[in-house]
Amino acid sequence: MNDMDELDRSLTSTFDGKVVRKDLLHRIKKGTNVPTFVLEFLLARYCASDDQAEMDAGMEAVLATLQDNYVRPDEANAAQSKVATKGKHRFIDKVHVRYVEKEKRHWASLENFNSQRIAIGEKFYRDNERLLEGGIWAEVTLSHNDIEEDDYAFYIEDLRPIQLSRFDFQQYTDGRNEFTRDDWLNVIMRSVGLEPSKLSQRVKMHFVARLAPLVEPNYNYIELGPRGTGKSYFFSEFSPYATLISGGQATKATLFYNNARRKVGLVGYWDTVAFDEVGGIKVRDPDTIQIMKDFMANGRFSRGAEVIADASLSFVGNIDLSVSQVVNSTEYDLFQPLPPELDLAIMDRFAAYIPGWEFPKNSSSFLTSSYGFITDYLAEAFHYQFKHTNRYEEVNRRIRLGKAVEGRDEKGIKKTVAAFLKILHPNGAPSDEEFEEYVAYAIECRRRVKEQMNKRKPDDEFALINLSYINSDGTEVVVFCPESKDAAATQEPTRRSLNISEQTEIQSDEDEASITSIPKVQGGPAPSKPDDTSPVQPQLREQHFTIMYGDTGHSYESIIGPYLSGAKSVVIEDPYIRLQHQIQNFVRFCETILKSATVKKIELVTGYDDRTQLAEIHEKLDDLKQSLLEADVILDVKLNPNMHDREIRLDSGWIIKIGRGLDFYQRPMSWFEVGVHDLSLRKCLETKVDIYKVETAK
Repeated sequence: MNDMDELDRSLTSTFDGKVVRKDLLHRIKKGTNVPTFVLEFLLARYCASDDQAEMDAGMEAVLATLQDNYVRPDEANAAQSKVATKGKHRFIDKVHVRYVEKEKRHWASLENFNSQRIAIGEKFYRDNERLLEGGIWAEVTLSHNDIEEDDYAFYIEDLRPIQLSRFDFQQYTDGRNEFTRDDWLNVIMRSVGLEPSKLSQRVKMHFVARLAPLVEPNYNYIELGPRGTGKSYFFSEFSPYATLISGGQATKATLFYNNARRKVGLVGYWDTVAFDEVGGIKVRDPDTIQIMKDFMANGRFSRGAEVIADASLSFVGNIDLSVSQVVNSTEYDLFQPLPPELDLAIMDRFAAYIPGWEFPKNSSSFLTSSYGFITDYLAEAFHYQFKHTNRYEEVNRRIRLGKAVEGRDEKGIKKTVAAFLKILHPNGAPSDEEFEEYVAYAIECRRRVKEQMNKRKPDDEFALINLSYINSDGTEVVVFCPESKDAAATQEPTRRSLNISEQTEIQSDEDEASITSIPKVQGGPAPSKPDDTSPVQPQLREQHFTIMYGDTGHSYESIIGPYLSGAKSVVIEDPYIRLQHQIQNFVRFCETILKSATVKKIELVTGYDDRTQLAEIHEKLDDLKQSLLEADVILDVKLNPNMHDREIRLDSGWIIKIGRGLDFYQRPMSWFEVGVHDLSLRKCLETKVDIYKVETAK
């Protein structure tokens, strides 16, 4: 490495013991699936020095620690054997804890240890609640349990989260006083692994904006751009206080509140919840989107009880269209990749749209070999400000915005500026020039949101896109987005023909949600829009038919699925949910119900006789109960030895009677033939099906 530059010397002398040379991380990062903050936690322990010999020895210690304590997924069996042989061993892994209701106890698991039943003491998950929601990286000592009567082989003897035990914010702000704004900005860039001399000032601002949800509560932003620009890095690698989830996990029970378990979701435990690949979000339950709207608007929502939380929501994803073509198109906009569920009301709650297409592609040429903060130290500084500092009022007193800035514009702009102050000026106020730079950037990011909504809306609700601020000279400055400044299709979008008079008041969010979000496109691939992508609900009608012996094409989803729409509870009476394959059929039936997204209670009434192994049935159904609870669905099981009839009743009034109950499939000739898993391909036994509706009590 080259000799230390002036910034390195200032940083190492001011923050001695809290910085690390970033090229050391690059050298050990390859080949391990360990987040950056974990690796730098180890580097800080062994390599927090500017002496080359000490750093070389420290690197050897880090590599030896990873070799001995980090388990790769294909080495789980060897790791278990090591604990059994030695009696105990310390690992570095991500630890999860879940509560199993039927056993009334908690069990831990390590992601790479391949055991779901590791005993854990209450003190560990009581002191670290995030173990229960998403899991945390930790140094964990596993011991072997030699008591044969116990139903577990391993238990956690000690657990130490990989994060700073103490953080002194005053020391952090005092140290900031030793740097200019531009030097501090470069320190932040180097701390996230980038060489600032390779980046323009504008790109540096983009990287700071990515950090905003880590310091500002209830801050919601979106970033769409090409692949390979590190959009999700800050949420998967940078901070132990952020969690990254896929679109498929966007359920109200996971995100917000599980009514069945009376438990707050991810927003109650994490500073930032980031949605990766936002274009792939699938939300079957419209209630999830409504709760998301409420939460994004004011940090609270009601699910039986009112819940207040501070988590910021970040939406990151890819955009595969040419930005220049999109902004010059009368049909397309820069929200094109979003699924139709994320409608105008959601979009209006984005404080900023970061232009992901302006980031450089990930490349070793942009990595720094200089010193930066230990990632975990900077993450703690951000977490402290997230929880304990408020710069919004300071911004509110100082900022002057133009008349085109409306309610949500103002809130989004001010929160963006407040986040910049926390990141770049934790020690005090910026100069007028610096403050105006942040204001202009925040307005640009909010304008990008509003321009897309204005293109989508067929009236003038979002037409005030010329957002502006008043500078220190008293001059009004209108801020433009560089990609669309000269694009007439974006600045003055063509209005579709309307049969309504010009609106003078902003409609409520409920009205927004009902308006088609994307105009029709002539030719070419159609953008996502509710009319094209939302499945058409079939006309529900009474049916009476016979499934013949040997028929295929019949599944629980094809027979019952359409009638589940809008139902909240299901009662299934079937005397033969006893044997292994019958219980498996009932599990498949429950999976069909979960896809409807609206059912919250399932009641099973089944029978038994003298030969029925009741304890075995209870064990299997208790496992099913537990998994349904995780999906916010309650399963209630009742046994009736005298029942014979079979029927399925929905609270919407529909009744489905299948002569053979759920067990109308032939046993496969082999468990390796087509139809074993996909029931629509399995041959059936002959049975009658009657579907009809009765009046429900009001």
